[in-house]
Amino acid sequence: MSEPLLGPSRTELAPVEYLRSRGSFFAEFGALTQDSGNVSYGVEVEGRRYFVKTAGPPEAAGSLPHDGRVALLRNAVEVARSLDHPALVPLRAVIESPHGPLLVYDWVDGELLGVDRARREDPATAHQRFRALPPRQIVAALDAVYDLHAQLAGVGWVAADFYDGALVYDFERRRIHAVDLDNYHRGPFTNAMGRMFGSTRFMSPEEFQLGATIDERTTVFNLGRTAAVFLSDGTLERAPFRGTDAQHAAVAAACSPEPRDRYPSVAAFVSDWTAAGE
Repeated sequence: MSEPLLGPSRTELAPVEYLRSRGSFFAEFGALTQDSGNVSYGVEVEGRRYFVKTAGPPEAAGSLPHDGRVALLRNAVEVARSLDHPALVPLRAVIESPHGPLLVYDWVDGELLGVDRARREDPATAHQRFRALPPRQIVAALDAVYDLHAQLAGVGWVAADFYDGALVYDFERRRIHAVDLDNYHRGPFTNAMGRMFGSTRFMSPEEFQLGATIDERTTVFNLGRTAAVFLSDGTLERAPFRGTDAQHAAVAAACSPEPRDRYPSVAAFVSDWTAAGE
C-alpha cells in the first residue's frame, strides 16, 4: 500500500489553507494548549492520519517571535533526520510555505503525560494513570526513552526542555513516544537565558544558572528525574521508589546536584540502569 503524501515540497498558500486543500482536520493545538505560538494540526489524507506542526501565523504572539519558532522547527527536522528509533515519531515530509515549514509527522495514538499543575494530582489524568501502572510497565517505557536519548547523544544531541509534556503514552499498546524535541542542541552549549525552558521537576541546577554549561550530564539529570517522577513521588528518597536498590542508586547518581558527580554520558547511565533491572 503506497503512503499518501501531503503534496509537493513547497506551497504559496498559508499552512491552514494548504492543509484544508489536501485533507480534513480532526484536531488542532494552538493557543489554548501551548504558549509557544506554534500551531499544530491532526490532518487526515486519503485515510492516513498525520500530525502537522507549523510556526503559526507571523502575527501570532508566543514565547518566541515567529522567526525564532521557524528556526526551532528547522532544528526539529535535523533531530528527526538524525536517526530512526521506535520512540521517535517518523517525520514524513517538510513542506515550505510563506509562514515557514510544515513538519508532517505520522500521527501516533496515545495521551500526553504532562498536564497542567492544577490537575497533576487528579487520578483520572494520563499522568497519574501512568504513575499507577505496575513498575515493570513504567520501566519498559523508561527503557525506550532512555535508549532513544542514548542514541541521540551518540550523534551529538543534548536535551533541552525535556519533561513529561514531551511524552505520549499509548496505554492500550504500551508504547511511548518522545515529541517536541525542537529545543535539543547539537553539542554542549552555554545557558544564555538563566532560567531555561522546561519543567522545574525535571530541570538540573545548571538550567537555572546563566553562563552554565549544558551538556550530556544535563541530559543524564533530566532522565534521572523522569524516573523520580514516574517511579516515585518526585523525591530521591528510597522508601517511595518502586524499583530495585540498584535502579534507585543509578537515579540518585544521575540526579547529583553537581554535574561532575553524575554519569559522564547518557550511555553510561543507561548501561547502569539496564543492568540494575536485570
